[in-house]
Amino acid sequence: MSRMLTSILMIGSIGYFVFRFRYRLINVLLGSSWMRRIAVGSVMSLPGVKRKMMQSVFGGPSEW
Repeated sequence: MSRMLTSILMIGSIGYFVFRFRYRLINVLLGSSWMRRIAVGSVMSLPGVKRKMMQSVFGGPSEW
C-alpha cells in the first residue's frame, strides 16, 4: 500500500512540474536542430495538419 501511494505521489509530482515548466521544457527540447526536425516531421505526417498548414501558407479555398 505504501509503495502504491509513493508511486502515485511521484507521478503526480512529475506531472505537476512538467505542467508548470511546460514552455521551458519545450524550448529546451526544440533547441536542438535534430529534435526540432523530428517534431516537425511527426506533426506534418498527420494528414489533417499538413493539409491545413499548406492551405494557410499557400492560400486556397478554406474549409473551416
